[in-house]
Amino acid sequence: MNHLAHVFLAPDSPEARVGSILGDFTRGVDLSALPDSVKHGVRHHRAVDSFTDQHPDVLASKQVFSRQRRRFAGVALDILYDHFLLKHWDRFSDIEREAFIRRIYNELQQKEHLMPDKMARVTRSMVWNDWFGAYKDLENIGHALDRVAGRIRFRNEFAGIITEVRANHDELEFRFLSFFPDLQEFAGGIE
Repeated sequence: MNHLAHVFLAPDSPEARVGSILGDFTRGVDLSALPDSVKHGVRHHRAVDSFTDQHPDVLASKQVFSRQRRRFAGVALDILYDHFLLKHWDRFSDIEREAFIRRIYNELQQKEHLMPDKMARVTRSMVWNDWFGAYKDLENIGHALDRVAGRIRFRNEFAGIITEVRANHDELEFRFLSFFPDLQEFAGGIE
């Protein structure tokens, strides 16, 4: 899962939502020094990722990608799932989408002191450039995926993966709509 889905599924506290993003930035972080609610968010993040990686719809979705890009299919799906969550927001939440996004951006700014430097830089960019708003547009998903491809330190064929997303869009969306309610139920039961 990517950032929007993690904060959407996280326990309902600003600190836990920070922890749900921190799950991607824990290298070199002394988690024991963090408040319990942030640590809970990190544990939640890890459980959500583990559930996602094993779900049959996610595994089947990875198989629609070409062999040369399949290695990166999980990364592509993570970001694409934020797009599908935004597109189908009303199926999964009673909270108005834009109000939720504004609340998350405010929380990230207010809780920056809980973040390691790298995460703080990323969340500042997230807020300033309205990543969640941008993810409503599939073209912006393509740009985001190409930026990720550009950060990979070895030769790869990840750039341009949006062409395979477009070619398999309906199946990927169908599988997301099958998978996400299962994930939402699982995430709600994480202690």
